[in-house]
Amino acid sequence: MSFGASYPLLNNVLHIPSTRQPLDIRSTITYLLPPCLSYIVVAILVILPGTRTLRIAVWPLIAILAFRAAVYVDLSNGDPKNTFRNVQLELTMFIVAIRTLEWSFPKEPLKRHLRPANSTPSLVMDALDLATNVRGVGWSWSKSAYVPPETRPISSRTVFCLYVLLSALVQGVMCGILHTALQAFSPDTCTIPGGGSIFDTSLPPLIRYVRSSIIAVAAAFGLCFLLQFNYNVGTLIGVAVFRQDPAQWPPVIQAPWLATSVRDFWSHRWHQLFRRSFIVLGGRPLSILFGNAGYIFGSFLASGIFHHTIVLMFNGSTEMWCMILSFWMMAAGIVLEDAFTSLTGRRVGGWKGWLWTMAWLLVWGNLIVDGSARAGMIVSSSILDSASPARAVVERYMSAFDNWLHTFA
Repeated sequence: MSFGASYPLLNNVLHIPSTRQPLDIRSTITYLLPPCLSYIVVAILVILPGTRTLRIAVWPLIAILAFRAAVYVDLSNGDPKNTFRNVQLELTMFIVAIRTLEWSFPKEPLKRHLRPANSTPSLVMDALDLATNVRGVGWSWSKSAYVPPETRPISSRTVFCLYVLLSALVQGVMCGILHTALQAFSPDTCTIPGGGSIFDTSLPPLIRYVRSSIIAVAAAFGLCFLLQFNYNVGTLIGVAVFRQDPAQWPPVIQAPWLATSVRDFWSHRWHQLFRRSFIVLGGRPLSILFGNAGYIFGSFLASGIFHHTIVLMFNGSTEMWCMILSFWMMAAGIVLEDAFTSLTGRRVGGWKGWLWTMAWLLVWGNLIVDGSARAGMIVSSSILDSASPARAVVERYMSAFDNWLHTFA
């Protein structure tokens, strides 16, 4: 489906066809290159003084170019199982639009504080680093962002690259195993185009929820491994090919399963790749009206809308409330923790905090995964699945486990 199909007037104005077109030379030159080149140009401008008015003036055009690219080009080649490629394109265009929006308003040029050893300052290279540096590591615009502590060997570039390569291989295998396990454990949900609910109504409520929780936890770990796999591939390219400093690629996730509060999970342990975008879109505007609570709820509202938009790419009939409610309840968990601290003078933490956090995440995580599954997101496959050396074994045992659950019920 195409977002543009829902807006016929907008289609005519922007010359967007009713269906996506395959990636070819024409679509690349006409639709993909303009927003990408504009993104680099703004990255250059925001480093230079006296360009604020120009940046503000060109942003609406860049937003339109990004939107056209996101809804026009089809990277899936018509295969529903490859729809995730279109989602990746949309995420890229989302980053282009939101980051150029944020870069439009700074009055002072952005400064780079971290450079590769023995490198010569270069406007173009600085702009390329800024454009590809999702978290803004080493730049003044993200100095308040949390970066997980380094645990990898960074004293030697060779040892670091070997460590990252091995990590990527392990994470890729684990991601493939978990996705295979999900599809074998719940074939009616995870293998049929269009998807299905993780809540099996043929089971009693307790067993139904146990089963859905197993799926939700496996999906969360699978996503965690996938994010780290993609990040490590980028790290290898940056450090081994472009000779970047390993410090420019700090860890992206910090053992989220060890979080001892909902705030700890979302502010420190889960990835922070889109944090600033959600703050710019929702946190800052609502904080003006409602203070700190508005900042929290606004940021998670933006996150919920963002995730709903991703789900729409797979299934245009998916209900919006699922993602909005789930992410707003994550915000509610943080506000409840703040209230607890205000009343008792103690922060949520320790083993009790861990139990509270895992329970809260599991309840609302079930809804998030269910919304994704009903949209058909788990159906999408990749080379990581077919390359898994344990595929046959995982399929056999997970299928047997699912059969046992139904028999036991």
